[in-house]
Amino acid sequence: MEWKNIYRGMLMGASDVIPGVSGGTIAVLLGIYDRLIAAINGFLSKDWKKQLGFLVPLGIGVVIAILLLSHAIEWLFAHYPGPTQFFFLGLIIGILPYLFYKANARKTFKANHILLLVIGMVLVGSMLFLNEGEPKVITEMDMSTYLLLFGSGVIASAAMILPGISGSFLLLIIGVYPTVISAVSNFRLDVIAVTGVGIVIGLVFMSKVVNFFLTRYTTATLAIIIGMVIGSIFVVFPGWPASFNLGLLSIAAFAAGLAAAYILGRVEYV
Repeated sequence: MEWKNIYRGMLMGASDVIPGVSGGTIAVLLGIYDRLIAAINGFLSKDWKKQLGFLVPLGIGVVIAILLLSHAIEWLFAHYPGPTQFFFLGLIIGILPYLFYKANARKTFKANHILLLVIGMVLVGSMLFLNEGEPKVITEMDMSTYLLLFGSGVIASAAMILPGISGSFLLLIIGVYPTVISAVSNFRLDVIAVTGVGIVIGLVFMSKVVNFFLTRYTTATLAIIIGMVIGSIFVVFPGWPASFNLGLLSIAAFAAGLAAAYILGRVEYV
């Protein structure tokens, strides 16, 4: 068992509860994105036992984060949204040099790869203009509501595995984010089960799509992934702080994100 995947899973799970931050991006930052895709695909093959050592600790970490850290992250996001987003902004920007290093961009990137990078950046960056709205918790459940939650789980999880695209953000757009978060906090098993099944199906489907392109078009896929990560900078950026004290706190949070990115880069990539 790769037990250090527990902390990796906690980082991914914690990020997935924040609209605008992608668990796929965190997987890229941690240097395990391609292994994650391969492991999910391998889990559905005859060699599924070989993937347990990677996936089980990662899954434990994700569950721990969602159950234990979601309240803390929700509190930070509610009371200090700017500095919290600046931390993730520093994390994303700080890890970009390692991503270009991993892709060996200087030698492998040609004009078409740069174009794909720009496409990935625009695709994710354009999410900034989507209207989030202010959805409320759904309390009355019927078949149509369960179908909505199931479909939302499929769409959100497919997005979660793509770097730069936040599954929580899509849940917010669809209008079920408060319902799902409330269900996790209050252990609404029906909502958790229906949404969870949708999430599993979405992960399996999208992992097969990504694995196909990573295997056959590695450099092109890495270019798009890096573009998506760059595009997430525009989505996560909360705007300039409104006060001097908040500005100092945001700068400190940004610096902490850069430092965390440097440490993760040294641990995971070097």
